[in-house]
Amino acid sequence: MIKPNIRIVRILLSVLLALTGSFSFAQQKTYCNPMNLDYGYTPIPNFSEWGRHRATADPVIVNFNGIFILFSTNQWGYWYSKDLSDWTFVSRKFLRPRNKVYDELCAPAVGVVGDTLIVFGSTYTSEFTLWGSTNPEKNEWFPIVENFEIGGWDPDFFTDSDGKLYMYNGSSNTYPLYGIELDRKTFKPIGTRKEMYALEDWRYGWQRFGEHMDNTFLDPFMEGAHMTKHNGKYYLQYGAPGTEFSGYSDGVAVGTSPLGPFVNQPDPLSMKLGGFARGAGHGATFQDNWKNYWHVSSIMLSVKNNFERRLGLWPAGFDEDGIMYCNTAFGDYPHYLPQGETNHLNSRFTGWMLLNYGKPVKVSSTLGGYLPNYAVDEVMKTYWSAKTGNRGEYLISDLGGLSEIRAIQVNFADQDVDSSFLGKIIGISHKYVITTSTDGEKWTVAVDKGENTKDVPHDYIELQKPITARYVRIENRSMPSGKFALSGFRVFGNGAGQKPGKVEEFMVLRTLKDKRSCWIKWKPVDEAYAYNIYYGTAPDKLYNHIMVHGNNEYWFAGLEKLSTYFFSIEAINENGVSERFKTVRVE
Repeated sequence: MIKPNIRIVRILLSVLLALTGSFSFAQQKTYCNPMNLDYGYTPIPNFSEWGRHRATADPVIVNFNGIFILFSTNQWGYWYSKDLSDWTFVSRKFLRPRNKVYDELCAPAVGVVGDTLIVFGSTYTSEFTLWGSTNPEKNEWFPIVENFEIGGWDPDFFTDSDGKLYMYNGSSNTYPLYGIELDRKTFKPIGTRKEMYALEDWRYGWQRFGEHMDNTFLDPFMEGAHMTKHNGKYYLQYGAPGTEFSGYSDGVAVGTSPLGPFVNQPDPLSMKLGGFARGAGHGATFQDNWKNYWHVSSIMLSVKNNFERRLGLWPAGFDEDGIMYCNTAFGDYPHYLPQGETNHLNSRFTGWMLLNYGKPVKVSSTLGGYLPNYAVDEVMKTYWSAKTGNRGEYLISDLGGLSEIRAIQVNFADQDVDSSFLGKIIGISHKYVITTSTDGEKWTVAVDKGENTKDVPHDYIELQKPITARYVRIENRSMPSGKFALSGFRVFGNGAGQKPGKVEEFMVLRTLKDKRSCWIKWKPVDEAYAYNIYYGTAPDKLYNHIMVHGNNEYWFAGLEKLSTYFFSIEAINENGVSERFKTVRVE
């Protein structure tokens, strides 16, 4: 018998791991929000006084010749992908040396004119360049207009089906969104800017500023214009009321002309009030290669700074009545990636439940008040931190019983990141190993990223084969910088028990003085850890939802005061989802 050369085997295995990151999973068919991108660190020094941290927002994805191109704020470059899962970063600065700003492209506009991708950043000057590319994968760009005279914050480009080009912009808690037609050859304005839409927070509760939509601090902000055309109608999307709140959402106003007039849909297009990843504002809508619609938007974090944010991807579309919708239910659980033409009114949720919410945790060490259970509390704002970033720091999550594990999401937090980490840092990576056990004594490797070469702040691993286990351990090999810290160590699959029973009693009490608000109350289900509340302005259009953990009531101030509403609720645990409560009508 020939004995293998152990040294050679180890070298070959290291090469394999460097190429794949792990040998425990194949090409992923699912994804999980927040998007696992190598986010840059905020490049603005005075935004990092509470610690260096990653941040981006204001995304736009364009399907350019079958390839998805993603731009967002302050990244010193952009990404491209063929499948909406595996993203490749392209490093590039678009502002000229004369533009002495920290944030490079802020809330960039990305559009397509003919065979050319065009890009432009937010500015109130006429000194920024309008760039074009016919091969963005290869980082090949050329200036279209050296000094693009139509400045504006949060711009958006839209090419109509008749070939006409439009630009929209606006970011203010005083002024509306604006739109203007551009000459597609010279890119000079045709006519003057026109007012498109202004917030009506007196009518739409969700447009009110504040974490609880109480409007006690500032007037609401309106920003992030984006235009989509569908079946002859124009859908003007916008973000409101503030990027630092869970209720940060995208609304949509509908017109029959690209420059209006527009009538607002009663409820937000994209809202993600509860759960791990909260907020779904200032985004963009695009189609995949099967013409299915998707919406990409900003997710709030706002710990180290109000503008600390991530990105999320949501299935979207238009119903038979022309209502634009975005499906964010279970939006931070595993969802199927696009595989063909489909109806996004049918959820793309895999049915893999969160197995370790609030379950016991054991760790190697704890830094101050960054407590172990913060890693499993489904709040991205909180996190556990070990005392060091050394090899061997670990966290063990007890699922409470044997469960079938299908996927794991590792969300790293920024704790004591080196002060030199400003802007995009190339060549960094997270290295770790995940093992599982049925008894807490004998451990088997489930995911080996000990030689990983990628920067994966929200790493999501879909296992090639399900694993049956009770204990899941993650052990640090190395961090890019700072302590070994986790804001969410999330294990997905299916428990061995029964799904929760149906909610037996459910009521919605609408405020008489202010019909934008309501108090929602229900009888708790003993075996449930969370609930999904669905609502809408018709019984068959419950397109928005609220996820509530560990409570049986919710104060909601996001209704449109002139509409009748319909509500329902379902209970959730690690084994599945209950039947929904009958739809309740609320005048």
